[in-house]
Amino acid sequence: MTTVVKFHEIGGPEVMRFEKSEVGNPGPGQVRLRHVAVGLNFADTYFRSGVYPVPLPSGLGNEASGVIEAVGAGVEHLKVGDRVTYTGFTNTLGAYSTERLIDAGVLIKLPDAISCEQAAAMTMRGLSASYLCRKIYPFQQGETILLHAAAGGVGLIVSQWAKLLGLKVIGTVSSEAKAEVARAHGCDEIIYYSREDVAARVRELTDGKGVSVVFDSVGKDTFMGSLDSLKRRGLLVCVGTASGKIPPIDPAILARKGSAYITRPGLADYIADPAEKKQLVDELFGHVAAGRIRIEINQRYELEDAVQAHRDLEGRKTTGSSIFVI
Repeated sequence: MTTVVKFHEIGGPEVMRFEKSEVGNPGPGQVRLRHVAVGLNFADTYFRSGVYPVPLPSGLGNEASGVIEAVGAGVEHLKVGDRVTYTGFTNTLGAYSTERLIDAGVLIKLPDAISCEQAAAMTMRGLSASYLCRKIYPFQQGETILLHAAAGGVGLIVSQWAKLLGLKVIGTVSSEAKAEVARAHGCDEIIYYSREDVAARVRELTDGKGVSVVFDSVGKDTFMGSLDSLKRRGLLVCVGTASGKIPPIDPAILARKGSAYITRPGLADYIADPAEKKQLVDELFGHVAAGRIRIEINQRYELEDAVQAHRDLEGRKTTGSSIFVI
């Protein structure tokens, strides 16, 4: 029997239900996976609240790591006992569980240097940071970026990766405690978005020029400030909507903001090609294994604490990565 978290209606954390079910044997192309750790991501709240619509009832979570317990027909690249991790989108929903069947094609075999807890804390966040730093913009050494939610799970990895690329990082946070965390992971300058004019401070810190790229995971509350922080022909990367959806805009505003660019990327489109996915995975794992990028697991929960975990996440009480330990 497996314990699985499901929701039968959209809403707040209280709509999550804990259910027991039989896992069964893997079919062709599948494996039965016993989870060791499960990632807690802000995207999980989007599925639960209906921002990302899915047929109901539905499982939750699309990132986890564990040990293969059975292999279905046709699976040749994995075997019983292998440690693996995965992330995806709707094709991997159901990670909030103790055990599950899953398509072997989405699984990533873990090297000895990466623990299951590290993997659950970094597969989605790390691959997101990987494509943001390596695929989204042709960064040149010495450029400056603005990073919202700099003390979050993705933010801490992006900050460290940006320093490896020789970039200057301006991070926004909500508190002194989070500022300390962000600075320790590579942020050169801190802006307190709740009490400072972000765009004005960015102009001060860049001699009036603005930044090359803004990584904005906050959304509605920071959107205009992010646009106003860009240099001429800069890029705004909208990677989340923690404060709510960005309202519709007139594209002419981009011309008024210095011929700015906007993109709203999704991880799934950067790992759809197996070769590109392997490239991102290898570079990420290499940095972590060598100690060049540290994965901070600052919150650990039991699966039965999923409701509280979501409340902590949406209440901005967390820093770094959060995981469920199975």
